Amino acid sequence: MGKNKKLSICLLEVTMVVFTFFIVAADCRPHNGIKNRGRMTTMPAVKLEIQTEEVILSNGFANITLSKPDGHVTCISYGGIENLLSTKNENDRGYWDVIWNNTGPQTTRKKFSATSFEVIIDNENQTEISFKRTWNASQSDEPPLNIDKRYIMLRDAPGFYTYSIVERLEGWPLSYIQNLRIVFKLQEDMFHYMAVSDERQRVMPMEVDRKTGEVLDYKEAVLLTNPTNPDLKGEVDDKYFYTNDNKDGKVYGWVSANPPVGFWMIIPSNEFRTGGPFRQDITTHVGPTVLSVFVSTHYAGEDLAIKFQQGEPWKKVIGPVFVYLNSDGSAKDNPSILWDDAKKRMNEEVASWPYDFPVSKDYNKSNQRGTVRGQIFVNDRFISKQDVPASNAYIGLAPPGDAGSWQRENKGYQFWTKADANGNFTIENIISGTYNLYATVPGFIGDYKYTSNVQVTPGSSIKLGSLVYKPPRKGATLWEIGVPDRTAAEFFIPNAPPQYKVHKYKNNSESIFRQYGLWKQYSVLYPTNDLVYNVETSNYSRDWFYAQVTRNVGINIFNATTWRIIFNLTSVDKASNYTLQLALAAAHEAELQVHINDEKAQEPHFTTGFIGGENAIARHGIHGLYWLYSIGIQGNLLSKGANTIFLTQTIALTPYQGVMYDYLRLEGPHQ
Repeated sequence: MGKNKKLSICLLEVTMVVFTFFIVAADCRPHNGIKNRGRMTTMPAVKLEIQTEEVILSNGFANITLSKPDGHVTCISYGGIENLLSTKNENDRGYWDVIWNNTGPQTTRKKFSATSFEVIIDNENQTEISFKRTWNASQSDEPPLNIDKRYIMLRDAPGFYTYSIVERLEGWPLSYIQNLRIVFKLQEDMFHYMAVSDERQRVMPMEVDRKTGEVLDYKEAVLLTNPTNPDLKGEVDDKYFYTNDNKDGKVYGWVSANPPVGFWMIIPSNEFRTGGPFRQDITTHVGPTVLSVFVSTHYAGEDLAIKFQQGEPWKKVIGPVFVYLNSDGSAKDNPSILWDDAKKRMNEEVASWPYDFPVSKDYNKSNQRGTVRGQIFVNDRFISKQDVPASNAYIGLAPPGDAGSWQRENKGYQFWTKADANGNFTIENIISGTYNLYATVPGFIGDYKYTSNVQVTPGSSIKLGSLVYKPPRKGATLWEIGVPDRTAAEFFIPNAPPQYKVHKYKNNSESIFRQYGLWKQYSVLYPTNDLVYNVETSNYSRDWFYAQVTRNVGINIFNATTWRIIFNLTSVDKASNYTLQLALAAAHEAELQVHINDEKAQEPHFTTGFIGGENAIARHGIHGLYWLYSIGIQGNLLSKGANTIFLTQTIALTPYQGVMYDYLRLEGPHQ
């Protein structure tokens, strides 16, 4: 189809949308709510138009045009805007893609380009269409996956849903998946305001500003030297500023000022994402671009790459996610109005999960799922003689493994909830299967794992009763540094280097660590001597740097660093054992060695060995994966009076190598 014909079709579509848009509702929000899907009679019917090279879905709110048979989104018409998506390469506007490799280190990015098209259901209330590609051994340049991309439009929904069924058959070759996501690239001349949370909202630079700026230590970080918006001059732009934990990243997007239209990604469930509730990843970035990342190695490294062995079968339903469109005339001066509306819609979508409208037999409806209930307590006899409720614990079901294995799990489904103040929890809508039940409790180190497998069947309601977590503990607390919460947020976070303007948001309280170059400040604050922490006089929020990084001593020359913890003991039981509980919030290409009272000892008392590939230091993350070490210390290594523990991060090839601490505790003789 020629470009002029395509433009005429898109113009015709937008004319129809604008006419319906202004007749139905000024703010284009459905009035009967999500629960009434399929019952509305005042809204125009869903329409499907199939052409030679395109498929068009429309419902009175929006028109969605997809390429045929590829299944890429090429046009989204809404609210008087001819196309919300970029007008550049039409195959690079809205698409699913994957980064993969087989036996070698070289990875390849491939779009989910289909080879066949099928109408799954089409009536006045709902249309679902499918774009498929079946893999065979001759497609050596394609990931060995069968792909079924689905798009759904409902009569009363301002936007559309999309999900994919990805599958490997038995006997297929070895392959790794590093990244799997959906991408939408918006009109850069219109969308300038981004929101990823209540605090992190702001007017953003443009792509041209990055091209004219100065690339810093890595390509994602660019100093804005001559931006189109002069207020942004001197700031650094970096897509990693805009990451969210899975538990916090259920809605985010962009707002156009004229006309005031919002484009939002809503992720109603995290069951199909990898790594659990604290897994973090990119949400949006300059482009303007909106993502939904389902698999990636960001903030985790290769531990979260999906590694399929030779012949290994696999199938997973990823999604649906909802692309939500909204508008409000008053948002021209206050774009947060559309953010607030998007949050409300997100809550409605979450309440409606699992959806009842996807047609694929592989998607599990509510009657195919079960529920698990219980109450969890913590037993730490050095804090309380009684079991105490595990207030605000995160409780989850994930495929069987060791305690804490859920944070590296990447092939199955996970189901998480947050316990109330009394430790009560209900995990709903669990897909049938065999799971382990895991938990992590704020204020306590380690990970809980229920003693038995949990077998969930359709319609089951499992009551586990009272569960008790006994966190790692050998003796009474002699001293502690930090708060056991799996992050380094409570430690000293410096101001950004003065040559970079502060990257401001609507409210900066959440994002003090989301500034470029914070790791550089260690060498400024400690140019010759490393950090020394005195347990009796120091304050961890003031005196414990948020990350133990390398010291810059010249151009591309870095030194290892050794931190010292000084403490006094009024007495020592030489015949007993003591314990250092050492919890890390992140590690990147590091080796942490521990010496006790003898920094020059030929062998360290303890070493982690080479750990981590999370890159959380460079990517402004206050945590990556969680690491816990319970280090035994013989009493004859300690002295009555002054003692010193030396923490040496030995590998120093780059500025980003190091660890972030979560919490440290020295425990007295084992009891």
